Amino acid sequence: MLARNARKFPNKEGFISGKGRLTYKEADDSVNRLAHSLKTAGFSEGEKVILFSPNTMDFVYSYFAVQRLGGIIVPINARLTTEEIRYILEHSEAKVFIGHEMLWNQVEPLLEDFPILWITTGESAHPGVENLDTLIESGSIIPVECTSKEDDLSTMLYTSGTTGKPKGVLLSQRNVLTVAVTMCIETGMNDNSRILQMMPLSHSAPLHLFFVAGTYVGATHVLAPRFTPDLLLQLVSAEKITHFFGAPVAYLLTAKHPDIEQYDLSSVQRWVYGGSSLSKMEVQFVQEKFQTDQLMCVYGLTEAGPNGTFLRPEDHQTKAGSIGKRAALNCEVRIVNEQGEDVESGEIGEIILRGEGNMVGYYKDEEKTRETIKDGWLFTGDMAKFDEERYIWAVDRKKDMIISGGVNIYPKEIEDTLRTHPNIEDVAVIGVPCPDWGETAKAFVVLKNNMEDLEASCKEFLTDKLAKYKIPRIYKSIDELPRNATGKILKHHLRAEENVK
Repeated sequence: MLARNARKFPNKEGFISGKGRLTYKEADDSVNRLAHSLKTAGFSEGEKVILFSPNTMDFVYSYFAVQRLGGIIVPINARLTTEEIRYILEHSEAKVFIGHEMLWNQVEPLLEDFPILWITTGESAHPGVENLDTLIESGSIIPVECTSKEDDLSTMLYTSGTTGKPKGVLLSQRNVLTVAVTMCIETGMNDNSRILQMMPLSHSAPLHLFFVAGTYVGATHVLAPRFTPDLLLQLVSAEKITHFFGAPVAYLLTAKHPDIEQYDLSSVQRWVYGGSSLSKMEVQFVQEKFQTDQLMCVYGLTEAGPNGTFLRPEDHQTKAGSIGKRAALNCEVRIVNEQGEDVESGEIGEIILRGEGNMVGYYKDEEKTRETIKDGWLFTGDMAKFDEERYIWAVDRKKDMIISGGVNIYPKEIEDTLRTHPNIEDVAVIGVPCPDWGETAKAFVVLKNNMEDLEASCKEFLTDKLAKYKIPRIYKSIDELPRNATGKILKHHLRAEENVK
């Protein structure tokens, strides 16, 4: 698709970053050069390439060069530690590692342990490490034809590891293109669109729903290596952004910016968020500060491409907090009980998805693949219910559910309620062992202002809002919750801390 854009829109700005502005033709030329150099270095079709980079031009060149050669791209989170990278290197069996100079300190200790092709955007004192710019400059400009077929593997994305070791999700060219086209149609992307890529492109939603989707229609990408409220406001205003995707926390932090009203955000046609929902109060706050009625929630997961459901802008007035009413294009959605039967409105069950975005499977884990995909349906592990109008309301992760005295407790309900407390900034609830009830709820609370008696204050606040059995018995004040790059709370870190105790 990049080569097609170079022919259709040769002089159109395709990619903008701190390094400059590239037309689609210029980007395509660099991708051809890098592809030739990788091939000369011995890279073969079907091999895996780990891409360890923030959202930069180097990411663009590397991503498309690997795809053009029929390789499998493995983008990984720029915040990973050396040992986390080691696990992925061992598990993925990648033959090439491309790392950005800003992140090379995490990579350097691994060079001796893996006899693969190492490439950096900067300089390395280690012999044998190639420089990305040199590879691009030395390669031939002759076009490299991509011979990949729809069912060939395209990408392996590692899950965020919110429940333990990350799993490698294998996605085909068909999977990726299906969800990309879906997003183009659902959000009205076209060749006049200008998309701000600020969330890490190592994650499925930014990568496939916005980066690949935007390239599919010939949109202009504005690349930002990190998120800050200042940078978001500056780039949207200066570059006349039309589409942005961010985690809810990105919207909430930006909405609190003291000078937000000084920026012109009127060019944005869709403010898209995902990873979790926004409450009615949060939606109203963001809409007021951003001066928009174009908020759009996307629900999905990496294993689905991602694909799933949408809460459209017009539904936010009455259904804020829901993840939508219908499945996205190229997708079907059901909520089922433990027997696999469709639930009635108000009954809690598990969301399952079917569509051409669904993954090929987990790398090296056939058993987990069989557990997750049954008769073509992907079992998400997300618990939810329909309301009377068939809007879907996510309740919690199946693995996060607490069973206390034989009764199911869903932490998300408690967390959403506690977040409305005037002195609470953030909260996470987990189940901890209890000799009498099996499990009991424990709340980890980030405070806005100090509370003299945290437990008593929280219990009093919850008394008339939740049934008694749902109210946590244990509370702990902490400075911040552990989160991954997309803003998801890493509850297994909190559980590990409790297990040590």
